[in-house]
Formats: sequence, structure tokens, C-alpha cells
Amino acid sequence: MGHFNLFHVGFLLQAAQWTVLLSLLAFLGGGVLGLVLALCRVSRHRALRWLSAATIQLVQGTPLLVILFLAYFGLSIIGLQLAPLVAAGISLTVYAAAFLGEIWRGCIEAVPRTQWEAAECLGLNRFQQLFRVILPQAVRMAVPPTVGFMVQIVKNTSLASVIGFVELSRAGNLVNNSTFQPFIVFTTVALFYFCLCYPLSLASRHLERRLHAVRT
Repeated sequence: MGHFNLFHVGFLLQAAQWTVLLSLLAFLGGGVLGLVLALCRVSRHRALRWLSAATIQLVQGTPLLVILFLAYFGLSIIGLQLAPLVAAGISLTVYAAAFLGEIWRGCIEAVPRTQWEAAECLGLNRFQQLFRVILPQAVRMAVPPTVGFMVQIVKNTSLASVIGFVELSRAGNLVNNSTFQPFIVFTTVALFYFCLCYPLSLASRHLERRLHAVRT
């Protein structure tokens, strides 16, 4: 047993880098899938709307911890043994996609119906209406809640520790087991999370104020 020192801080810093990597994987993958889900939710085809809505409801109604277990332990039953980083990345991607898809669907539907009608009067097809008229307006509304949701992704990476992935929370646990100084260790872990999340929260509020000023 040793005292908490700079070596342990360095170990936590390295784990924080893995937290950032996992968060980026989840956000990028979830963003791509979330956009697909959002577009399906506003599709003219009833089957696509129903399927995307059912997918979102299923994922949002399932705890992230259960999704992690299914990806890491469940897939191994059928012979797919995933590394902890891969399983955590897939789980958080699916989780993020469901929430981002619903956020972006709401922003798309918040664009006034008259914008759709005006684009149709100009002779634009459905694809052109979406990508030339509707989505540019929806993006302005979507940026603040999207940035805010990134904070949730960063914090939820802590659940990846249950499948053996050494991110910031898991690293804090390991350091505490070797030093038996939980107050100092987890205060340091909390400060690391604060340094990761607070700038995102500030960015979300700043963008919300700025984009609101632009709209008004």
C-alpha cells in the first residue's frame, strides 16, 4: 500500500484519454446512426417510421448497463468475443444513436411546415427539400442539445468498467485499491470528469444563447 502520488495521477490521466476516445467513438458512430434514425422518423414511408420509432423506444427503454452486458457477454455465446473497447464502443454507439435520433427528429419537425411547402413550390424533390432547406434550419436548433448530450455520453462511459474496460472510473477504483485513500482518489477522478464535462456544458449554453439571438 502506498500514498497517492503523481504516478497515480498520471495513470488516471491516461485512463481519461481512453474515456475521451470512447466518448468520441460513441458520438461519431451514434451521430451517423442517429441521423439515419431521425430521417427514417420523418420519412413518408410508414414502415420506416414504425421501425425507427420501435428501435428508439427499445433502446431508450433498456438500461445502458444491460446493453453493455449483451454486447460483451451475450455475443460471446454465439462465438463473437469482443474486446472491452469494441463492446463498449458498440453499446454506447447504439445508446447515443437512439437519443440523438430522437433529438434530431424533434428539431426537424420543429421547422415550420411552411418551409416544406415553400421548397415543394420551388420544384424540389424530397431529398432536396431535406438537405437544402430543412436540415440547415434544423441544425441550428439541434446544436445546443447535441452538445449537451455529449456530457451524458462522457459520464456514461463510466459504466464500461463493468466489462473490464479501464476508463477513468475503473482506473480510480484500481488506484483506490492500492492506496486505500478513497477521498483523495475519487475527488481527483471527479475533477477529471469536471474538466471534461464543464467545457461542453459551457459550449452548449453559449451556442443556445447565440443561436437563439440569431433566430430572433
